[in-house]
Amino acid sequence: MLPPGWDALGKDSFASDHFEAVLDGREAYKPEEITYFSGFRPPPGFLKTLPNLKAMFSLGAGVDGFLRDPELPRLPLTRFVDPTLMHEMAQYVVMHVLIAHRGQRFFDAAQKESTWRQRMLARPSRDTRIGILGLGDIGGTIATSLLPFDFQLSGWSRSRKAIPGVKSFAGDSELPQFLSQCDYLVCVLPLTDDTRGIIDAKLLARLPQGAWVINVARGAHLIEEDLIAALDSGHLAGAVLDVFQAEPLPDDSPIWRHPKITATPHIAGITDAQAAFAYVADCVKRCENGLPLENVVDLVKGY
Repeated sequence: MLPPGWDALGKDSFASDHFEAVLDGREAYKPEEITYFSGFRPPPGFLKTLPNLKAMFSLGAGVDGFLRDPELPRLPLTRFVDPTLMHEMAQYVVMHVLIAHRGQRFFDAAQKESTWRQRMLARPSRDTRIGILGLGDIGGTIATSLLPFDFQLSGWSRSRKAIPGVKSFAGDSELPQFLSQCDYLVCVLPLTDDTRGIIDAKLLARLPQGAWVINVARGAHLIEEDLIAALDSGHLAGAVLDVFQAEPLPDDSPIWRHPKITATPHIAGITDAQAAFAYVADCVKRCENGLPLENVVDLVKGY
């Protein structure tokens, strides 16, 4: 069944993220009566069965769940841009950067041993370089949230960005230079054919000795085996992962037990139901009134 509140928007015009009920036959529906779809990861081939579909609305910040469908209808697809979600992800990144930068794990271990241990910071904030891999809406919010802490901030994206206090690198030719000055690399890239597996052994080797990797984008950006090898070799000091190649993370994954990895269950930013309802309602209203949709995805670029 549809979540509470969806019927007020026109039950017969929607297939929700709970469309499994429809596919299982537990809720009868007529494909020709569905004109809008909202969800996160529709099964490949499902959307082509809706002949009168007008538009699709992703309930997540990313749209790779749609783009994995080789038969995706060439219709408007929008992405969910929510300030609350962006700020939650920024909070997550700021929190983990500061935990690592301040050496909190060292002091946690000392407390467990009832031992008074003091030590200096590895380097002052002003000499610590943080790079954001992907400077879109979320990446820009993360960078802005880090500004008050006096870090050196930079970002890499396909095109040049202008964010006060953040050095912009752009294009494939500038990626090596960007990586070489990242003491912390934060990935918030969209998942596309070009970015799938981008954080591999070659990329990790370009990071400075003792760098950290923080991934809050998609698990498929990272080759997990390459990350573990870089941690075990001592090239990287640590990693924070909120997303994984397989979710939930399998019980036998070495990530669970790795002493240099902090793993969280894809909770850096979670879609708020009320904000999602308002977003879908606005999208439908725009379509029905002939107004342009906002945050429309370029189906060729993938974002």
